Order: sequence, then structure tokens, then C-alpha cells
Amino acid sequence: MQAIEKRNSLFNSLTQAVFDKNMANFWLQKINPLWSVQHGLVQIVKKEFVAHDTVSLTLKCNHLVKMGAAGQHHPVIVEIAGRRYERTYSLTQIDAEHLRLTVKKVADGIVSNWFIAESKIGDVFELGQPYGDMQQNIQTPKLIMLAAGSGITPMLSLITAIKQSQRLEKTQVQLLYWVKQRSDAAFTEYFEQVAEQNPNFSYQVFYTQETPNDERLNAEHLALVDGIENSTVYACGPSGFVSTVEQLFEKAPTVLTEAFSLTNESSADDIGYVNVTLTQSNKVIAIPKGQSILVSLEHEGLKPTHGCRMGICNKCVCSKTQGSTRNLLNGSQNTEPSQLLKICVNSAQSDLVIDL
Repeated sequence: MQAIEKRNSLFNSLTQAVFDKNMANFWLQKINPLWSVQHGLVQIVKKEFVAHDTVSLTLKCNHLVKMGAAGQHHPVIVEIAGRRYERTYSLTQIDAEHLRLTVKKVADGIVSNWFIAESKIGDVFELGQPYGDMQQNIQTPKLIMLAAGSGITPMLSLITAIKQSQRLEKTQVQLLYWVKQRSDAAFTEYFEQVAEQNPNFSYQVFYTQETPNDERLNAEHLALVDGIENSTVYACGPSGFVSTVEQLFEKAPTVLTEAFSLTNESSADDIGYVNVTLTQSNKVIAIPKGQSILVSLEHEGLKPTHGCRMGICNKCVCSKTQGSTRNLLNGSQNTEPSQLLKICVNSAQSDLVIDL
């Protein structure tokens, strides 16, 4: 009788696994940690430091991982101390089965600190669907790339793809890269190698906190680039850096920019609080002007759906019925009713009614 009960128990578990994806994943990953019926999973197979606070991880992918196009971003989902965290990173494709993930340490950043200090070879985590507009779509004879800090990672991905597709033979590529100190500069040996092998590629690094120091991006740097009117411009860095690029390179036919952090430049209008009415939650909450709506709601204990926190993935988008908002990336204001609102990169300038 006991043997029959054991067989029935095993049969019931297997039957349930067929209909329960989570249980199926549990049993599959007992055999191979990368196996899954629904999730794109990756496993760390190599870990190396490419700058004093930046780590590069080589990842082996399962068949459900979507590689995406060079320059795009992936949601990266990791479990730390029993809690799931999602962050956004730009990955570089190495070959058909491997990606490179580059992570720069962020002060008080739970995920970045875990990757740098605690992650190890063999660890497995999840990747979401790739997204983003900074892709290899060059319609001009020259490409100008501008990067600050960890904004170098999508540039690395794009340069690698351009090199592999042999487009460097007919496209001039110029990379200008700003970091604080020499120890912050990542992948310099790789860029030097590409420059030595390809006369159409050049790059220059600027150190803003060395002695003597280089200037942050300004109008004087325009003298270093030729033919802006015939160039595609890619830029990635903090929002202040990206905003400067958009102003300086406005004559370029194509300017694609992405900001990975917000530079919160407050104004006289950012003093005080406003009321935000959440129609789905049936709540009215007072939040400070000038601060990301997402951050403000999180400080009140709410957990709105979000992803990249950079205004790229659109996971946080909701409908704004009324009220005035300011985009923290470019300073633009929106007072129109019935608009879609990215709460991660917008602040409230007046009382709001939003569909959350």
C-alpha cells in the first residue's frame, strides 16, 4: 500500500507540473539550472573587473533569451536575500549563446553592489525582453558617439556590432568618453585595439577629476569633431550630459540619446507639495513638487509598476486625466489632459489625477 501511495504522489506531482509552469521550472532546474518553460535565464561563466568599480560578466543564455539589437537594454531580474529586484542594463552580444553584462557600482545600489561584491560564477538570473531605440541604424557617413560614466556600455555594444558587421570599412566612428578618473575608464584596451586595427575608428577619453583635469562636455569640444551636419550622433550618460549633447549637436540630422540617471535641477516652481489623486486606488496623496512621481509614491509606501526608471521601457506609463507635469530629463512641461505619463521621469507641478 505504501509503494502505491508513493507512486501516486509522484504521478500527481508530475501531472501538476505539466499544468503548473512554476513547478515545471522547479523540476527542470534540478536537471539544468538554465532550463525553463517560460523564462529567459542566464548563468555567469566569467567575471572580471574592467575598471576599479565596474565588473564585466560573461553570461551563458538559455534558448528563451532574446539577444536584442546592439545598443538596446534588457530588464535584469535577480533575487537577493529572498527578494526579487529588477534593473535595466545594456548588454553586448558575444556570440549566439553568450552575452556580456557590464555593471558599474552605484552608491547604496543593492543590485549593482551584489553584482560586484557577491555574484559568482554559476549564479543564474533572469533577463526580460530587450527594448530601446539606440540601435545600429546609421544613415550617414559618420557616427559620433558621446558617453559619460556607465553610458559607455551601449556604445561598447554598438561598436562591437559595427566591427563584426564590417561597417567600419565604410563608416567613420568617433567616440568621446568622459569619466572622473583614469581608474573609472572601462574597456580602454579594447577601444585602443579597435583603433589600431581600423583607421575609421578613433576615440578619446576625458578625465574630469584628474590633475590637470579635462573639461566636462561643452561647446569647445565641437572643435574635435568634423562634419556634424553629416553625422549620426549617439549619446548616453546622466540627464545633464544628455541635455548638453542635444543642445550642442542640434545641427546633426539624427541625435539619439538615453539618460541613465536623473539630474534633478530644481527651479523656483519646485517648492511645496501637490495632491495626486489615484483613481484606481481611490487615494489622494500629497507629494513634493520637483521629484519623480514614481519615487514620491514609493516614499508613501505604494509600489507602482515600473522597470528601467529612465523613461525607456514604458512599464510605468499611466493615464493622466488632469494636471501639469515637468519632464525631469529635458525640462518640458505638459499641461494637456488625457495624456500618457511616464511617472519615473516626470514630476508634478500642480494637483494631478492619474490612473493608478
